[in-house]
Amino acid sequence: MKAHLTVLFSSAGRRVELLNCFREDARELGLALRVLAIDCDPAMSSGCHAADHSFAVPRCMDATFIPRLLEICAAEHVDLIVPTIDTELLPLAEARHKFEAIGTLVAVSDFETVAMARDKLRTAVFLERHEISSPRSVLANALLEDPGALRFPVILKRIDGSSSIGLREAASIDEVRDPQLDLTRYIAQEKWLGREYTVNIFFDDSGHCRAAVPHQRCETRAGEVSKGITVRHPLLADFAARLARALPGARGALCFQSIIAADGRGVVFEINARFGGGYPLAHRSGARFSRWLLEQVSGLPCSARDDWQEGLTMLRYDAAVFVRAAGK
Repeated sequence: MKAHLTVLFSSAGRRVELLNCFREDARELGLALRVLAIDCDPAMSSGCHAADHSFAVPRCMDATFIPRLLEICAAEHVDLIVPTIDTELLPLAEARHKFEAIGTLVAVSDFETVAMARDKLRTAVFLERHEISSPRSVLANALLEDPGALRFPVILKRIDGSSSIGLREAASIDEVRDPQLDLTRYIAQEKWLGREYTVNIFFDDSGHCRAAVPHQRCETRAGEVSKGITVRHPLLADFAARLARALPGARGALCFQSIIAADGRGVVFEINARFGGGYPLAHRSGARFSRWLLEQVSGLPCSARDDWQEGLTMLRYDAAVFVRAAGK
């Protein structure tokens, strides 16, 4: 068993709550935890200021990102990397074996799972192939050629989109023809009305789904839940079980988005192969994904279980980190 661990949070941004979840679990497990963080601009990252030490790195799509991260992990004896944003998942999944060679576990699913989740059209095809209900979707250009392919209104999403960036709604084919959009990079998806949910799911190092925690997205801000409540819903549990069977390469934390209509029918419309922004709600409800990852890298027995509190409400508010100028 390792009693001292170093965990590095990649693209730490403002994920201070996530860092604190790991610190809390390390204390309860009796582990000495050193928290590192990286970002392209650590001075402007609250997550980096909350860490014990931070490093500047190139942007995650830069060819030098992985070599620089390997260098940091080797020098700092990093045990675990926790990714936080979509755009870094593919390079990390592809280089996972390089990190394992220096003793660093990257909490990321295999390359094929990540590649599917990062491509919204591939996600739609994947869900249909595995008979998991999802909104009908086509390439936006294909909808221009055949406006009857989908019912309107439709949602236009970037194929590789994240955090609702570039999201548009179109009530007619004329609104799809937006000269400001490069439609070759978009899919069109039938809009569903109903209650929206995120389901945080955890896979152990053998690829078994150990917990699935849905919460209703009562209010969102910049694509991230700001008010939510945990719920147990049989349809969401069924979606999670079907996804678990269909994703043999899933590892660690993932989440998916779902809508359940007033008539009880539901769809899955997005999969994210990382910690969801609303994960702290699952954590406080008793689904301690961070603890289970720490147990894995320290050699402790896995305590993962699908036993969590229903009806727990999260109401987020703004907090701030204040940094004095050097020498002031």
